[in-house]
Amino acid sequence: MSHLSTEETAFLKDKAKQIRIDILKMITKANSGHTGGSLSIADLLTLLYFKEMHVDPANPHKADRDRLVLSKGHAAPAMYACLAEKGYFPKEELDHLRQAGHMLQGHPDMKHTPGVDMTTGSLGQGISAACGMALASKIDKADWRVYAVLGDGELEEGQVWEAAMYAAHYKLDHLTAFVDNNGLQIDGPITEVMSSLPIGDKFRAFGWHVIETDGHDVEKLHKAIEEAKSIEGKPTMIVMKTVKGKGVPEIENKVGWHGKAPTEEECARFIKQVEAE
Repeated sequence: MSHLSTEETAFLKDKAKQIRIDILKMITKANSGHTGGSLSIADLLTLLYFKEMHVDPANPHKADRDRLVLSKGHAAPAMYACLAEKGYFPKEELDHLRQAGHMLQGHPDMKHTPGVDMTTGSLGQGISAACGMALASKIDKADWRVYAVLGDGELEEGQVWEAAMYAAHYKLDHLTAFVDNNGLQIDGPITEVMSSLPIGDKFRAFGWHVIETDGHDVEKLHKAIEEAKSIEGKPTMIVMKTVKGKGVPEIENKVGWHGKAPTEEECARFIKQVEAE
C-alpha cells in the first residue's frame, strides 16, 4: 500500500487552501451557493483530482478515465474549483457561478461543464448513477473506477438504500463512495431532523466494506482509498468525519452557513482565516 510523501502531503494541503479560497470567492461573487458543505469536502476533492483519479483535462471524455459523481450536488462550488484548478476550463469561469449564459450552474451539469461525469442535484440520485457506471466498468472488465460523494443528510433519501442494496448485490468493487459526515443539514443537526446514525453499521449490514476516517486528513483519506482499491467482491463506503465550513473557524459547525453566501467583507475576512490555517 502506497503512502503520501511529505512533499505530496504539503502540496495537497496547499492546494486545498486554494480550493477553499476559490469556493469563497465564487459564492460571494454569485451571492448564492452552499458554503458550508462545499468547504467540508474540499480536502477530499483535492485529493481525488490531484492524486487519486486517472483523468485528463485535455480529454474529459476519455473512455478509461475514472469517474466522479457528486451526489450531494449542491456542493458544486468545490467541484468547480477543482476542475478549474486542474485545467478543465479557465479559472475566470468561476466568476460566473449561477449566471445565465455560463457553464457553472448551481448543481453539476454534464452537458455544459467539462469534467462533470453526471448531472446531479436531486439528493439520492447520484449514487444510483454511480452504481450504473460501476456496473458498466465491471461488465467491460475495465480498470477505471467510480467515486461518489454523498452528504449525511442525503442518507435520509430511500433511493440511497436501494442503490446500496444494488451495489452489494452486483459486487461493485470498482465503486468507492464517501459520506460527508459533518452532522448538519439545512434544517439542523442530522440527529434531530432524521438520524442516519450509525452510518457505518448500516452500510455494513447492506453488504459494503466500510472504512471510517477523518475527512480532513489527506494521509488517512489516501490510506482509505488505497484499502478500497484492494477490496474484491463488494463496494466500499468511506465514512468521513468532517466539519461543516472547515477552514473558516468563524463559520465552522454553524448550520446557518449551509446555503448562505458571504458578503464581500466577510469573504475577505474568511480568506485570511483560510490562509492562516
